[in-house]
Amino acid sequence: MAVGLSIRTVYRPTAVSPGIVWLRMKIIAGFLIVIVCVLGGFVISNGELAALWHPPELLIIGGGAAGAFVIANPMTVIKAVLREIPALLKGSKYGKPAYMELLAMLYEIFSIARKEGVMALEQHLEEPDKSPLFTKYKVFIKDHSAVEFLADNLRLVVSGAANSNELESMMEKELELALEERREPGGALTRISDALPGFGIVAAVMGVVITMMSISDGPEIIGAKVAAALVGTFLGILLAYGFVGPLGHAMEHKAIIESKYLEVIKAAILASVNGYSPQMVVEFARKVILEHDRPSFNELEKFLKENKA
Repeated sequence: MAVGLSIRTVYRPTAVSPGIVWLRMKIIAGFLIVIVCVLGGFVISNGELAALWHPPELLIIGGGAAGAFVIANPMTVIKAVLREIPALLKGSKYGKPAYMELLAMLYEIFSIARKEGVMALEQHLEEPDKSPLFTKYKVFIKDHSAVEFLADNLRLVVSGAANSNELESMMEKELELALEERREPGGALTRISDALPGFGIVAAVMGVVITMMSISDGPEIIGAKVAAALVGTFLGILLAYGFVGPLGHAMEHKAIIESKYLEVIKAAILASVNGYSPQMVVEFARKVILEHDRPSFNELEKFLKENKA
């Protein structure tokens, strides 16, 4: 990459990343596969779909699970789960375009530090959300945790308060905590999915109680009530392993992928502190990105050259 480049404009993705489109389709397709195969198999076996429709069973199972979820989790986790469920359909915002933008920003930051000294960054770190250096990078500036992570650690670099080893240790601990927080909504949803079969059994037992109270109504009515009771067990297991559990695991996987965004920033800061040039700083950061989101060396070099002043 040419020496002395400065970034004048910023990468603005004009299309949705293919990976994001695939993620949306994957989740929807997965739900459809579960529904079609389970209900289709039931119908092929001469079952009647109307026999599975029992709103009271859904109320017992869904309401019981929702109540247990509220009891078990703090409000911050509950709100995070409600945010993350629709966010799964939107896909991760950290695709290749976002990483191209981040690498361009890191290149500009450490080019300024190399040419003018690290003290030149201080004015941008006071209020990063108002800094012209950061605000033109649209994906980055909207990620509060990334902005705070970069600004806080660059302040330590500017002040000289920590050496490379100390800085690496602090950032490692911060990244571990950030990943744990990001994974918590998925973990909470996975735990409640484990409870759904139990609530299905509760609904089934209550159905059996109702059946035993109608024991004198004849075999046809008793058979219908037993079938309704068994639907409770069916719904609890289906919701747990066909919908809620997979959603929880998808959230956790998304959290792991998105945590790489902060790791890229960490790699760049450490490379700069260890005396590498802006070109090598960006290369160290690029290597941390997962392969399917990582821009190639030539892609990044071309992008930086197209935006040089």
